[in-house]
Amino acid sequence: TLESDSVAVHSVAFSPDGKLVASGSDDETVRLWDASTSALLQTLQDLSARVWSVAFSPDGKLVASGSDDETVRLWDAGTGALLQAITNDSAPVQAAAFSSDSKLMASGLVDGTVRLWNASTGVLLQNVKGHSDQVRSVAFSPDELLASGSHD
Repeated sequence: TLESDSVAVHSVAFSPDGKLVASGSDDETVRLWDASTSALLQTLQDLSARVWSVAFSPDGKLVASGSDDETVRLWDAGTGALLQAITNDSAPVQAAAFSSDSKLMASGLVDGTVRLWNASTGVLLQNVKGHSDQVRSVAFSPDELLASGSHD
């Protein structure tokens, strides 16, 4: 059991090697935990809104977080350093996922949009508007197909 400060936790993810767990919460933090001991290792706090989604890159080097402040943040999984803050400028981010090669990242937004980003540069590659309601989940297949789940 990972114990926090009695706040809602909206998302958890294991690192690819199973050694870390990331959590995203109402208290505007991403936390990194030791999966075997449940010890809190780091609290990542360059956030200004509720965190809806966390995801590790398949290579284990990055953690992505999506939040109500319309931003996807990419963190160094080893140091906890903020590497990038990618602003969507349109809607809160409720889902995030990496491609199997860790080069692409997808975000799902409350306005029904799915965005595809270059995970290294933060450059927007594609903006897909295929839903009529908020996107709550995004996932890549091993051969890079992108799936999304929505309230519609």
